[in-house]
Amino acid sequence: MNFATIAELAARCEEAGQPISAYMLAQQSQESGRSPAQEREQMAAYYQVMKEAVRRGTTTDTTSRSGLTGGDARRVMTYLGASGGETSAGSHATLAMAYALAVSEVNASMGRIVATPTAGSCGILPGVLVSGQERFGWSDDRMVDSLFCAGALGFVIANNAFISGAEGGCQAEVGSAIAMAAGALVELRGGTPMQCAHAVGLALKNTLGLVCDPVAGLVEVPCIVRNGMGAVNALAAADLALAGVRSVIPADEVVGAMRDIGAAMPETLRETGKGGLAATPTGKRIAQALFGDEDEARDAETAGQGAAQEADV
Repeated sequence: MNFATIAELAARCEEAGQPISAYMLAQQSQESGRSPAQEREQMAAYYQVMKEAVRRGTTTDTTSRSGLTGGDARRVMTYLGASGGETSAGSHATLAMAYALAVSEVNASMGRIVATPTAGSCGILPGVLVSGQERFGWSDDRMVDSLFCAGALGFVIANNAFISGAEGGCQAEVGSAIAMAAGALVELRGGTPMQCAHAVGLALKNTLGLVCDPVAGLVEVPCIVRNGMGAVNALAAADLALAGVRSVIPADEVVGAMRDIGAAMPETLRETGKGGLAATPTGKRIAQALFGDEDEARDAETAGQGAAQEADV
């Protein structure tokens, strides 16, 4: 890729008069040696996986193997219907939240998802995009474009900081996913590459310091609910950017701050299941009930999540 920062990416796109998605598609094709049509075909397949995960999570049983989670997406959908759309957050935000929960629950129940950018944050991008497609009537081709935009933003974040909770806390997983979804939505709504960049900064800086503290070491509590809330945050960040609100601290500097905060985070708050919510009395009781041994509980994420089928964007 011939860009290393979000500022450079946005500037190159502005100069070329291209959206981020078109620029990223050309770069990806050049790097992979595959034609743009082949790249789009692969990305279209990923989007179908996302839509299927939304469908499955909102219509079928998603109880996890541990029994800790499942069914929350359907509960939110029932609440949305019963409210006549008059939810506290508004019907569109509530639907995005439900879809994000759905995909995360599919992941927890060993279903097939797309890791965007990780399995632990897999619900945010499809929650935002699939609900947006239903709301605005965008074609699947437009949605494929949005995934290239999200991928470009995630590429920069991953190469200048991290996207792994084990490295940088949940700010790296959920925060990056929120930023990717916000930037993609800005482009879909007709925003400029520079507005996409501001959406990234606005999204990321409001998740700085978010720890990764999976109860019993499983990617379930609080991960699934964080995906739901993250989708709503992405909508907010996109609206701020589209309204002309700028991130006073440039997006690349926010990414740098996230990297530094993650590096300074104690190990107990980086996916070890030793701190935060995992260390509460209830969190410890859950781990004891599930595994009986704290060491087994801390290793549960690897053992329990290994069977999930993932595809990386």
